[in-house]
Amino acid sequence: MTEEPPLVEVRNLRVRFHTPTRIVEAVRGLSFSLGREKLAIVGESGSGKSMTGRALLDLVPWPGEVQADAMRFKGQDLLGMSGEARRRLRGRHLSMVMQDPKFSLNPVMTVGRQIAEAYQLHRKASRSEARERALAMLEDVLIREPSRVFDLYPHEVSGGMGQRVMIAMMLIGEPDVLIADEPTSALDVTVQAQILDILEKLVTDRGMGLIFISHDLPLVSAFCDRVIVMYGGRVMESLPARELAKGQHAYTRGLLGCLPDLDRPVRRLATLQRDESWLRGG
Repeated sequence: MTEEPPLVEVRNLRVRFHTPTRIVEAVRGLSFSLGREKLAIVGESGSGKSMTGRALLDLVPWPGEVQADAMRFKGQDLLGMSGEARRRLRGRHLSMVMQDPKFSLNPVMTVGRQIAEAYQLHRKASRSEARERALAMLEDVLIREPSRVFDLYPHEVSGGMGQRVMIAMMLIGEPDVLIADEPTSALDVTVQAQILDILEKLVTDRGMGLIFISHDLPLVSAFCDRVIVMYGGRVMESLPARELAKGQHAYTRGLLGCLPDLDRPVRRLATLQRDESWLRGG
């Protein structure tokens, strides 16, 4: 029996930005594979987490440059595909929930129309069918009165509601892989738990792969299967999520040491001490 290829396979990914004065290395030699699981990528701002997701979807803006020894989706060579072929994969098979969702929505279209349009694009559905599916998706992400929210513009919804609208839009095409960039950062704890339940169900029931980008170490250790810890575009450590608290790299230990502990409060939290050798793989 032939073994199923990983949903995503990345080897030696590099993302560079050419500026007038220097080359900025956003991602430096990242390698990983993703199966039908929940993979977290954690690290401080600027560590290359979001740029990794954008590289997979061919969304790195100019003057960015993406290079890799291999970048595959279900065995298909992403680097060898035409731009049109990559666009056909995006949304239908590979989706990404961006940070700051309200800025990712079209300000002159109602949120419901935008969700329905995504469904029509990927499923070739009629307008009425797309509307019904969009309303059901709004309900699935726990928005009350979906028929009312359907007709609202992005500036009329709260930050948390905008985040749920973006999650609905990215999930409505039923992708094989979802890249979720801080998908619950603007949600209160109760709604956050409910959204995580939805994502858990999709991974379990549909065999979807999830790349979960986050700053929240306790959250990913409880929710995800594996964790990649990044700093300066380079992987510092990769380990099972349940063992994150036992991470061995100094950067991982530093991130964990900066977390407040309500059971054992301290007068002053630790500060993160960085080492230049980490960027050289030391």
